[in-house]
Amino acid sequence: MGEPESGSRASKTKAKAKAKATPGTGAGAGAGAGAGAEPEAKTKPAEPEAKAAPPVRRGPGRFVRVLVTLVALAGMVAFAVVLARLTLEASPASVSLTHSNLTPGRSIENYLNQPGFVDTVKQLGGNIALGVPFGILLPLLSLKARGFLRVALITAATMLLVELVQGALVTGRAFDVDDVLLNTTGALLGYVFLGRRLGRIVRPRTQPHWWQRRRLSDSSQ
Repeated sequence: MGEPESGSRASKTKAKAKAKATPGTGAGAGAGAGAGAEPEAKTKPAEPEAKAAPPVRRGPGRFVRVLVTLVALAGMVAFAVVLARLTLEASPASVSLTHSNLTPGRSIENYLNQPGFVDTVKQLGGNIALGVPFGILLPLLSLKARGFLRVALITAATMLLVELVQGALVTGRAFDVDDVLLNTTGALLGYVFLGRRLGRIVRPRTQPHWWQRRRLSDSSQ
């Protein structure tokens, strides 16, 4: 009776040893599967979303832009002819009445203090109106000519050259710095009320301004 009992104990011991040695069974298999699945369950850190670029405006086609540029160029030439006739024609009868003015505001004060209201309007309004075409046509000619400061600088430089020529070479004409100021004021008025809008329609900006680019670069860092 003692031998069969010892044999059964030996067979149980062998069965336990085989169960431990066999991979992928029992609790060991469950633990291994869990360990193997753990790296896959880990998610990658979310990457920061890229900053959305500002929308690009699309203006009219090339044919329309070329046509508008030619019309603006023709208008600028016509305006130059009118400007030359108004400012560079000799006036011998006005020699004794013309005096150069290098002090800003002096001629404007004289215009305002003269008794004739109509003459005041003609002098001040005429010089302002003479600069309006610059503010309208410059933004249509080139995108680089747009901007409050650029329109003012281009107009002032052009009118300053005209005043220098008429003061030095034209009989009966004198240099007046107030004419330059009034012409520049007219150009800025034309740009603010009409030129800027036309420029944005015909030549929309395809790149953000420098301060917008700087803001985008700072936010992306």
